[in-house]
Amino acid sequence: MTVYEELQRRGLLAQLTDEKEIADLINNGKATFYIGFDPTADSLHVGHFMALCLMKRMQLAGNRPIALLGGGTGLIGDPSGKTDMRKVLTKETVDHNIECFKKQMSRFIDFGEGKAMMVNNADWLLDLNYMELLREVGACFSVNRMLAAECYKQRMERGLTFLEFNYMIMQSYDFYMLYKKYGCNMQFGGDDQWSNMLGGTELIRRKLGKDAYAMTITLLLNSEGKKMGKTEKGAVWLDADKTSPYEFFQYWRNIADADVVKCLKLLTFIPIEEIEEMEQHLEGAAFNQAKERLAFELTKMIHGEDEANKALAAAKSVFGGTGVSDDMPTTEIPADKFTDGKIGIRELPTLTGLAPSKRGESNLTARGGVLVDDVKIADPNEMIAVEDFVVIKKGKKVFHKAKKS
Repeated sequence: MTVYEELQRRGLLAQLTDEKEIADLINNGKATFYIGFDPTADSLHVGHFMALCLMKRMQLAGNRPIALLGGGTGLIGDPSGKTDMRKVLTKETVDHNIECFKKQMSRFIDFGEGKAMMVNNADWLLDLNYMELLREVGACFSVNRMLAAECYKQRMERGLTFLEFNYMIMQSYDFYMLYKKYGCNMQFGGDDQWSNMLGGTELIRRKLGKDAYAMTITLLLNSEGKKMGKTEKGAVWLDADKTSPYEFFQYWRNIADADVVKCLKLLTFIPIEEIEEMEQHLEGAAFNQAKERLAFELTKMIHGEDEANKALAAAKSVFGGTGVSDDMPTTEIPADKFTDGKIGIRELPTLTGLAPSKRGESNLTARGGVLVDDVKIADPNEMIAVEDFVVIKKGKKVFHKAKKS
């Protein structure tokens, strides 16, 4: 089985140009490819994780990845898949986020000599002369074709700023510069990035001639990946301070039955033949075993084997044993929140983050959706006595420890 065939069997490829040439480059380890990461936060999240897995898979096959950090494009904001304009970040914030990304990526991708590159598009975008850009690049883009792109069409009714309208040109220019500076002959991105990516391929061929070798591939599930990793508390982050190893493990352990095989194929390095064999026997308890395997493998990759083992032991303790673990998410509640050692059941969900707002907390307690020490609380006005800590359970799968500080 070739590398390209494995990417297909794992469901990673959707649309692409020049299929024969792309397969040849990938199979022979001759692809120098890039994936872009706009630093919109100070940590990578699960949505980025699919791209990192692809980079590592390609690198192991001898190809050379370029992680393009959006120090320039991050100052604009990608309108793709968004209904409103993203908050404009300061340069200081973008630079800080980039440093956080670098540390996380370096734990996963080999950036040693000749292995992979980490590049910041601020190096060329911030020094661009506007008139020069208009003359050199602007003439290569049709406004009519740009407005027909899906990434712009869905924003036209709500309003599309000229700032965001330039994002496609900036991303296309990135590919052009990476091709010229580093011989980058391939780009990967989500299926919601297809128009932007085609713009880069077209720009290279128009500026450097039809023989210029530039190709595009989109990831089948990258748009789903942006939905993946979303919880009521927000994104699932790769930073342990934002999403603990236990919470990270539990996220994957609790995914829907219908998604487990897809995630095993996309995100793990378990041999594809083994996953396909597993798929043939998935029913009943086998789903839980598969989810546990998925959660362990991914937690090990991101947080290390020790943390993965701790998370696994904690999950078994909570779901099949005492119901208490030192590694489960814990919130320390200040003493001034208690009255005579008690706290109202309505306050616990918001204080522990199990409900994102007071409104969410009211809905949760009104439905009887909170259990304290495995006892359902029927009265939404009940006061809960806390000697040291209590374990709060929301639904069947979410556990949290509330502890007196």
